[in-house]
Amino acid sequence: MTVSGPGTPEPRPATPGASSVEQLRKEGNELFKCGDYGGALAAYTQALGLDATPQDQAVLHRNRAACHLKLEDYDKAETEASKAIEKDGGDVKALYRRSQALEKLGRLDQAVLDLQRCVSLEPKNKVFQEALRNIGGQIQEKVRYMSSTDAKVEQMFQILLDPEEKGTEKKQKASQNLVVLAREDAGAEKIFRSNGVQLLQRLLDMGETDLMLAALRTLVGICSEHQSRTVATLSILGTRRVVSILGVESQAVSLAACHLLQVMFDALKEGVKKGFRGKEGAIIVDPARELKVLISNLLDLLTEVGVSGQGRDNALTLLIKAVPRKSLKDPNNSLTLWVIDQGLKKILEVGGSLQDPPGELAVTANSRMSASILLSKLFDDLKCDAERENFHRLCENYIKSWFEGQGLAGKLRAIQTVSCLLQGPCDAGNRALELSGVMESVIALCASEQEEEQLVAVEALIHAAGKAKRASFITANGVSLLKDLYKCSEKDSIRIRALVGLCKLGSAGGTDFSMKQFAEGSTLKLAKQCRKWLCNDQIDAGTRRWAVEGLAYLTFDADVKEEFVEDAAALKALFQLSRDKPSFVRARVKKLLAAGVVSAMVCMVKTESPVLTSSCRELLSRVFLALVEEVEDRGTVVAQGGGRALIPLALEGTDVGQTKAAQALAKLTITSNPEMTFPGERIYEVVRPLVSLLHLNCSGLQNFEALMALTNLAGISERLRQKILKEKAVPMIEGYMFEEHEMIRRAATECMCNLAMSKEVQDLFEAQGNDRLKLLVLYSGEDDELLQRAAAGGLAMLTSMRPTLCSRIPQVTTHWLEILQALLLSSNQELQHRGAVVVLNMVEASREIASTLMESEMMEILSVLAKGDHSPVTRAAAACLDKAVEYGLIQPNQDGE
Repeated sequence: MTVSGPGTPEPRPATPGASSVEQLRKEGNELFKCGDYGGALAAYTQALGLDATPQDQAVLHRNRAACHLKLEDYDKAETEASKAIEKDGGDVKALYRRSQALEKLGRLDQAVLDLQRCVSLEPKNKVFQEALRNIGGQIQEKVRYMSSTDAKVEQMFQILLDPEEKGTEKKQKASQNLVVLAREDAGAEKIFRSNGVQLLQRLLDMGETDLMLAALRTLVGICSEHQSRTVATLSILGTRRVVSILGVESQAVSLAACHLLQVMFDALKEGVKKGFRGKEGAIIVDPARELKVLISNLLDLLTEVGVSGQGRDNALTLLIKAVPRKSLKDPNNSLTLWVIDQGLKKILEVGGSLQDPPGELAVTANSRMSASILLSKLFDDLKCDAERENFHRLCENYIKSWFEGQGLAGKLRAIQTVSCLLQGPCDAGNRALELSGVMESVIALCASEQEEEQLVAVEALIHAAGKAKRASFITANGVSLLKDLYKCSEKDSIRIRALVGLCKLGSAGGTDFSMKQFAEGSTLKLAKQCRKWLCNDQIDAGTRRWAVEGLAYLTFDADVKEEFVEDAAALKALFQLSRDKPSFVRARVKKLLAAGVVSAMVCMVKTESPVLTSSCRELLSRVFLALVEEVEDRGTVVAQGGGRALIPLALEGTDVGQTKAAQALAKLTITSNPEMTFPGERIYEVVRPLVSLLHLNCSGLQNFEALMALTNLAGISERLRQKILKEKAVPMIEGYMFEEHEMIRRAATECMCNLAMSKEVQDLFEAQGNDRLKLLVLYSGEDDELLQRAAAGGLAMLTSMRPTLCSRIPQVTTHWLEILQALLLSSNQELQHRGAVVVLNMVEASREIASTLMESEMMEILSVLAKGDHSPVTRAAAACLDKAVEYGLIQPNQDGE
């Protein structure tokens, strides 16, 4: 058997009883030859659905592989070729097509095995021999690259550790390169074996924020999904040292350390599941023990003085993710029980700490809620009454230790801790409220003259009022007090909290009127007051959010809901309050980028985890789009692999997700060098998502950004221009050249100008019976200078490549001469040059056109321009006059000019 044209589907003799299969196969072959690969694929697929023999199935699968190769869907090409090989292990065409797909996917080691098999089956086939030589060269190049990596790693560390390079661009580039290298497993292994962890420790010890961030992100690459390297890293750096980085004042460094510890937790927990083995298969020390050491250090960090509030929150977040079971089907909750025994009091201490006034422990506005969530997760992870009783006992003993014999400060700490439990495991909170004297102290402290004492007590009362069990007690004992606080307190912070407490009590019982605590109509009055607070933009946002919480309870009442939706001002205030200011959004984006969010998202996309559902893909696309909104952030996204991750997101998932990812790709393509952002074959995969943004169901901004991005791509190479043509983008681009919005019209014209370098586009302009050339000529005379420049550039290109178009310019509009003269007289030298090139092309194309030009004012304009300095415009004008002299249309003056 010989193979001629390995990418071409082949016919096969028909088998009895399979005429319909044979007919569809022939139809597919004809469509393939005509370049309709989608149609051919549909025909082969339909044939597979019929009663095809195994031999027919093999042929159809390898033909489908050929279609997918042409459509540049290499994953599906590999799958189809593999199916053909399963039917016939000696199918040389299927083997060759699979090798082509594997090569495009970068899996050279597998591709070479298929090619070696092809050569062994057909030793004289030159196509196979040449392909094997080519791929062998690629593998050798890869080996050479890897061998040079050691020297690169050493050089990068030398730059980073050199004190004289402080703050230089060279140092910043070295740190970025190190992070990028560590992202690939082979690179991470090189760094690790080059004494990299010890060198990264030195970077951490230097205390510079940028160097610490680079070191932490590199360590993430080293430890990711690799338990033996994780344990070795913890051993070298020291578990205590790694955890302590969480507590630094720099939020960016703390978040980066949080990400590193999360990666370490994942690697160690995977090791526990696999019985002391990681994916690398190396036997290591017990990962369960290392896991407990890590968690123990995190628990210690919670109560350390000097740790930042942000660091404490990050430690709580890690414990929330790492400790409870992922599934209740897992019978082993020993880690939860161990944490409750060893660290419950430490968690309660954070939950009971006050942010204002600052106490011994620095906490943030989110610390208590994070502690509540962790406590709730731990409580929900308990399996039996005995375990839950132990949890209750430990909580009650801790609260009693502060409540009894510690004075007023101890009572405040105890009540704050009860509030934390009520927001988390409410069963434990309710039991704590029933402890002797606790509820009475809450009521009493509501009447305190000290604002901080009132705040603690009123918030506890509010959380308690949310439980139907407590509502009747509070109604009997605290309603009058809450009313007095609301009416008489001079502090807005107290008044709004008292109002929310009344709202909760007013909604107690829901629609069950037998459980209503207040008289009919009271909830409407409370809601009206909440709306009044909500609409008052003179008070701070935090206080107004309490009003929203009150409305959240009161809107169980249908009458309250009806009044609320009719209050346009209140609804507007609610929407404004829920939407962050742009400055806050930008600040969060900066923090996310500094914490390495792009690397984490790239890893999610790369691993193709089962949790990566279509909805999850859409969320990732939305985040990527937010990250690339600011031009100055796009370089960071590209450096961390964001461009590579966006391509699969733009090709698969929900329609909205694909559109968001495509728009992010467009933004990156506009402001960066596409060849660097999408190296190798990836740049061709970007075209299809960009073209999808040209559809009418996309927004004007998406259309504009897609056109700008395609303009950049079209200016790079003919192959990219062919890819754009293949995706049938030209008709849509032409449509946008008539768009009313000037920016979209201009972008479409610029794109067409670059596409005009392709023969197929030139043929469209040269074809009879269309107004494409007329549009460019008219746009060259528009007032919009940028649109003029784009259109004149297209005209210059087309008249250079297709001289026959020159004779048609005078036919498309009677104003052609005025337009060309206006270009030559423009104050913009670029417009002058483009106009001069068009005129030169017309003069060179025909003596008749040259004569018309020289009989007009054009000759005087060219004469003036030809006397200028030695610029491109001067040279073009002089060339026009020289050609006119050659035609005998004009005579040179006495100086021979």
